[in-house]
Amino acid sequence: MNHRFLSSPILRQYVSFRIFDELYLRYDEWYKRNRVIFECELKALKMLKPSGRGLDLGVGTGVFASEIGAEFGVDPALNPLKLAKSRGVEAIQAMGEYLPFRDKCFDYILIALSLCFFDDPMNVLREARRCMKDSGKIIICVILRNSSWGRHYEMLKKKGHDFYRYVNFYTIDEIREMLSSVKLSIEKIYATLSYTP
Repeated sequence: MNHRFLSSPILRQYVSFRIFDELYLRYDEWYKRNRVIFECELKALKMLKPSGRGLDLGVGTGVFASEIGAEFGVDPALNPLKLAKSRGVEAIQAMGEYLPFRDKCFDYILIALSLCFFDDPMNVLREARRCMKDSGKIIICVILRNSSWGRHYEMLKKKGHDFYRYVNFYTIDEIREMLSSVKLSIEKIYATLSYTP
């Protein structure tokens, strides 16, 4: 673990990524054990046809970025980035709230199942908008709080689950409001996982 990075005054307030740094192999293994879910999510992503220069915010181990061709990935947790790099992603240790990129440099930005883990999702969306080209798009994949999956994971959160204890799920209206406040809007919605947990 890069202790110098983790001791930064900015990062002292952020704790959720540490569990992903410690349990990154367990996290990555989830996608292998739950291949059907992963394939459903990937299919929905591919329907959005991301192309050009891409950035995955909260890239983790790079499972989505490597499958859809996102060239870059950002995550504060160092260990998952090693796996992302082995999958061909240019993995950069950074916070989604403070992106180390110039303005308007990406054709698309992917936030795949990570919005709920960001400590400051509004600033993540502001930064994504700043780094997105005028003709670009931001692809956000979420588990809605009021869905059967959202309720399932909320129950795990209450039980202190290693990963889900840090989660903050949102409703579609809350996401719409967050996007609107940073001058973004929803263009398309795709749903997946038509079965319950």
